[in-house]
Amino acid sequence: MISISRYHDISSGHRVVGHENKCSHLHGHNFRVHFTVTAERLDDIGRIIDFSIIKAQLCDWLETHWDHRFLMYEADELRIPLQKIASEDIVSCPFNPTAENMAQYLCEVVGPQQLKGTGCQLIKCTIEETRKCSATYEIS
Repeated sequence: MISISRYHDISSGHRVVGHENKCSHLHGHNFRVHFTVTAERLDDIGRIIDFSIIKAQLCDWLETHWDHRFLMYEADELRIPLQKIASEDIVSCPFNPTAENMAQYLCEVVGPQQLKGTGCQLIKCTIEETRKCSATYEIS
């Protein structure tokens, strides 16, 4: 299998509900998001897809939806009070915003929506919270 990858950097806040340490507090990261894409065959030029399409479909989605926003689990007790203060800044997520859950959501929900009609599939996503800590979700 041949795959290609592109990464994109965003800055976002989050809070991990139920975390036993500091991550239960409101905080943020300079996330680096790595996208890995494949296709059943190469195009006539010999590519899976042009890197600019990954930028336009996946990186720009991150910019619009998660960059400089605060990701909160929809069941978080702090979400509604914070949305009253800064409604445009809060992103209500159907998952607890761990790096693992973020990577899975990007692969299972965002990737299929954003790459529809391209003949490509987002098969792996790695989210770096810091240079030392990352989580990867890979479609099997």
